[in-house]
Amino acid sequence: MSRRLTITVPSLSLGGAEGVAAMMANYWADEGDAVTLITLDSTETDTFTLAETVQRHALGLMQDSNNLLQAVSNNWHRVKKLRAAIVQSEPDVVISLTDRMNVLTLLASRNSHWPVLISERSDPRHHPIGRLWSFLRSRTYPRATALVVQTQGVADFCRQWLKTTPIEVIPNAVPVPRSSDVPVVTEQIILDRPPSHVIFGMGRLSHEKGFDLLIDAFSGLAHEFPEWKLRILGEGPLRESLQSTINERGLEGQIELAGWVADPELILDQGDLFVLSSRYEGFPNALLQAMSRGLACISFDCESGPADIAREGLLVLLVPAGSLSELTRSMRECMQDENIRKELAINSLQVTERFSVSRYFQSWDQLINQTISKRAI
Repeated sequence: MSRRLTITVPSLSLGGAEGVAAMMANYWADEGDAVTLITLDSTETDTFTLAETVQRHALGLMQDSNNLLQAVSNNWHRVKKLRAAIVQSEPDVVISLTDRMNVLTLLASRNSHWPVLISERSDPRHHPIGRLWSFLRSRTYPRATALVVQTQGVADFCRQWLKTTPIEVIPNAVPVPRSSDVPVVTEQIILDRPPSHVIFGMGRLSHEKGFDLLIDAFSGLAHEFPEWKLRILGEGPLRESLQSTINERGLEGQIELAGWVADPELILDQGDLFVLSSRYEGFPNALLQAMSRGLACISFDCESGPADIAREGLLVLLVPAGSLSELTRSMRECMQDENIRKELAINSLQVTERFSVSRYFQSWDQLINQTISKRAI
């Protein structure tokens, strides 16, 4: 039976949560559900596309606030507009993604008849959202029908202050390529690939992603391995700072901030090695994506996600979180030994089964159907 599902997310701009929201909307629409996706932002910032059958409400309310009073006023306006859009969608279930959006969606759903499933996309142990938002989160999250997190560690943390709200652990799936032209990577393809001597990093150019640490590690190896290059895919507020560091070290010829790309899979196929240098994660889409393309992968053992991936029997070279010396050592080991890279790369392909889209949506569908069934009683 067709379900009416409404998804709320800040935007469809750059980012893992935005990509997940688009994937969810398109998947359920293709399955025959009536899907509405609501964003606070306008369509002008979209980088993800939706199926024609998805109803889209772009509220265009992402303007910055100049002071606390204006912030309160702007968010109250967002709550009213968001509630009106949700009412119009007539949902069986509302699904909200990201911390502040969860708060606004729960405020907009106060005294309503629809259940709300909220999803934390980062790690609240490390990801600051400000004192006011943290206060609002502590007051509104208990109203949710259930909270979805991506790792057991985050679930254990949230249970300390969410005593009665059900908490479900649903890890990310390997992101679905946007283009049908993206080929499946096989073991034979990996064996036949000539060395490219390219290392990739990928993500938002922000502090938590640790690209400054990745640049530091590569800088210590650049003269030892002059044929190797580092390419970082993504955009963000630290672009100028990172580029200044690259320029100061005279490594413009070996390190490139390549920007955002529409089909990262096709770019990643050109690499030998992928490094996740994050200080913390929610659950790293970029690492899943790189593994699915058959790259040898090194990751800081940060909270949370990388260790959960490795526990699935997948070979990820985990190094102590924030340890520049250990990251440099592991990168050197992989850069000088093609056999190690091939072994890691071939094992990585199992990620598409361990973290498949079908397993991901099986978990979500079970939660949604249980929620609808309880509502009907």
